[in-house]
Amino acid sequence: MAETFHSRTELRALVVEQARDRCEYCLSPASYATQRLSVEHVLPRAKGGQTVFENLALACQGCNNHKYQHTEAVDPVSGLIAPLYNPRRDHWSNHFVWSADLLVLVGLTPTGRATIATLRLNRTGVVNLRRLLLGVGEHPPIVPE
Repeated sequence: MAETFHSRTELRALVVEQARDRCEYCLSPASYATQRLSVEHVLPRAKGGQTVFENLALACQGCNNHKYQHTEAVDPVSGLIAPLYNPRRDHWSNHFVWSADLLVLVGLTPTGRATIATLRLNRTGVVNLRRLLLGVGEHPPIVPE
């Protein structure tokens, strides 16, 4: 059952804490973002999603814009429709790993591959940020369980 919170500020704080102040999709840290990370609806409101903790995730503008209202997408390997990664339901490490150079996300499952492709999790700006963070010892992040 979904908990009720007294304010949007409290709800946002809980989502930020759960996300460890990182985009829950590309794992980019909020402290290096050029824009404030958004609290987005995993199941979009347009598809009946509610504004409750269990349906909210922290997302950078790039991931949020590419996700838009998608909840599923084509797995580029199988060509079949797969659900997108759900940070409140799925375990990150079941769906994604880092490439050998730690700069690119690789999908392990149809969900991982479809999410990488749809949200463009390896877009140039994010890969460049990972490269810089790697150089100063702040990448890769500890992945959520």
